[in-house]
Amino acid sequence: MPRLTLTRSVILPIALLLVAMTSIQGGASLAKSLFPLVGAEGTTALRLSLGALILALVMRPWRARLTLGSCRSLLAYGVSLGGMNLLFYMSLKTIPLGIAVALEFTGPLALALFSSRRVLDFAWIILAIFGLWLLLPTQQSNEHLDPLGMALALAAGVCWAAYIVFGQKAGAEHGSHTVALGTLVAAILVFPIGLWEAGSALFSVDLLPVALAVAVLSSALPYSLEMIALTRLPARTFSILMSMEPAIAALSGLIFLSERLGTQQWLAIGAIILASAGAAATIKPRANHA
Repeated sequence: MPRLTLTRSVILPIALLLVAMTSIQGGASLAKSLFPLVGAEGTTALRLSLGALILALVMRPWRARLTLGSCRSLLAYGVSLGGMNLLFYMSLKTIPLGIAVALEFTGPLALALFSSRRVLDFAWIILAIFGLWLLLPTQQSNEHLDPLGMALALAAGVCWAAYIVFGQKAGAEHGSHTVALGTLVAAILVFPIGLWEAGSALFSVDLLPVALAVAVLSSALPYSLEMIALTRLPARTFSILMSMEPAIAALSGLIFLSERLGTQQWLAIGAIILASAGAAATIKPRANHA
């Protein structure tokens, strides 16, 4: 039985997390196919609105007990979730999926590094900065990236960091209802923006199958799998495995979108992945003093 126990306690949650990351990036690739029809803003609105509906049916958030105080953290969580999704999808209009995810990852990385003061931790900062530097266009490189797209992906990373901070507070107050309530707030925030951009095309029945697939692949399925994995894996192991996501995104972009990256761009992604994994493996939280 030890082998069965090992499978349940270690291998299964790791497999679920890998499926979740693959699902998210596959969903992002599929979402990009909607951009010519409803734009990045409309696609974000569809994903969050349908995702909120699916999560509401599954998690029944109306059972949550809301107070004025708890709604503040929930509102901040939902706004950061909506901003993260909107900015990320807008960045995908002009830069490859793998690059966008790598740039977005700098948000949580910076948040983790901010909690520590050791010299080793600053080595990960330097490595991440080196990765970002490799993405900057130079006269010797033909691998040009749109500066606005890069800025939008970095801004999505800032929202991701805020999503983590406020998500922890909202999760402590609302438990399992947090994701559904936060997604609802995000949908309410983003839907008017998507409607302004896409107009009546947003309500096209022809888009519904693809939009539903995006909502399931990018929200409902991976969020559920990640929650299972997070409850069965140490937080540090979970974080290290999550560092693989930029590579999975790059492969997804290559397979589904034919987005070919240059050697320098792959090296940049590798540097950011290594910095994220190294930070997750070695960082110790800053001591709190009374």
